[in-house]
Amino acid sequence: MKNWKISRRAVLRGIGASLALPFLDVMTAEATPDVDGKRPVRLGYLYFPNGAAEGSWEAKKTGAGGKLLQLNKWMAPLEPFRDDIIIPRNIWTPHGNGHGAGTATWLTGHSYDGLEIDAGGQSVDQLAARHFSGKTLLPSLELSCRGEGHFSNDLPRNSISWASSNRPTSREVVPRTVYDRMFRTSRQGLDESILDLVLADARSLSLKVSRDDRRKIDEYLESVRSVERRLAFADTQAKRLQADRALTDTLVRPQPGIPASHQEYVKLMLDMMLLAFWSNASRVCSFMLDHGQSNRYFDFIDGVKGTWHALSHYKDINGRTEDDDGKNSWSSVGSKQEMYNSVARWHHGQVAYLLGRMKEIREGDGGTLLDNSMILYGSSISDGHEHGSKNLPLLLAGGRSSTARLGRQLEFKRRTSLSDLHLSMLRKAGVRVEEFGDSEQPLAKLDG
Repeated sequence: MKNWKISRRAVLRGIGASLALPFLDVMTAEATPDVDGKRPVRLGYLYFPNGAAEGSWEAKKTGAGGKLLQLNKWMAPLEPFRDDIIIPRNIWTPHGNGHGAGTATWLTGHSYDGLEIDAGGQSVDQLAARHFSGKTLLPSLELSCRGEGHFSNDLPRNSISWASSNRPTSREVVPRTVYDRMFRTSRQGLDESILDLVLADARSLSLKVSRDDRRKIDEYLESVRSVERRLAFADTQAKRLQADRALTDTLVRPQPGIPASHQEYVKLMLDMMLLAFWSNASRVCSFMLDHGQSNRYFDFIDGVKGTWHALSHYKDINGRTEDDDGKNSWSSVGSKQEMYNSVARWHHGQVAYLLGRMKEIREGDGGTLLDNSMILYGSSISDGHEHGSKNLPLLLAGGRSSTARLGRQLEFKRRTSLSDLHLSMLRKAGVRVEEFGDSEQPLAKLDG
């Protein structure tokens, strides 16, 4: 068995199920590298609405060359990943900004005037998906949390991914649906565990591979099993709440399969992205943490009251503006801004969860899943109160294998288009394009 090899595209099979495998040493060398003999780079895009308060998105302490020495208290959940991130400063979207146009064009680099459905072109994730077509089960995954409050069904505020200038991609909001898209091949055995269906094939493979590969397979299968347990729990809880007419904290009855806990919901969706990248089900994934003008309540965070959108207008405290719910008011600008920043910190914690899981997963070349991925996390609005377009809150994580020099706050002297960053990520992922949006030149400063 010493020279026995399997294809990188090998899967575990069962009746009605197909489970892709993580990178293993036993896989043939020619099936593992993707571009110029290098590991394939995954591209992830995490969008959040309502911007961030001025001053809350920069390091507390930097050294020579912008080296990150200490993040501020609001970004503290990301402190363990200080050496795995870049905080770019002075990047903006010159053509699209705000809750509607900014959301719709965050990944297209064009404009959206609202008079017709037209985001100006294909979004960067779909351009990458087209490049990787045929190399993965799914060209891309488009994930989103179910909308909360006003504008939950508004098209531009709910669309960052565009197949063409006038055709937004459909978003998946139910974790189980995403899971089944990746691993189900038919409706047969629909109520059974994916792992139970492929267990015999998994045992057969484990007998033929090295101890290190067995460990990788076991870790991967346990992660899949953990997700299955949580999906089953979410289903059970949703049915129980419907049966006794109980309501969630936000007074919205959960749809089947969506956890009542927003934190658990976000975590499950991030796990879907993780599994997609780990199993090579897809190399491109976008995730809207909420729609572009979210009115979600974050009362489960100590000391926070009012909707997210209302909090973003932190200089209005009387509770009587059109952005408010008519129930809450605030004692001072400072206290309301503190609540707004607390919501941002909570989201940083969720992103830190994803980065931590990706950093734990080692791939065949000795690098980690995070090393072989580039995750862009940010918003289409800078300061939420001002609806600013300059100096957007952005963070680039991972990409060590693509020569990006990490662990820095990267200051651009001139206002720089977000399209330049999109083009840079495409190039590093091996997508050979000459231009994107309004950009014809990638960011050389990413590498040094």
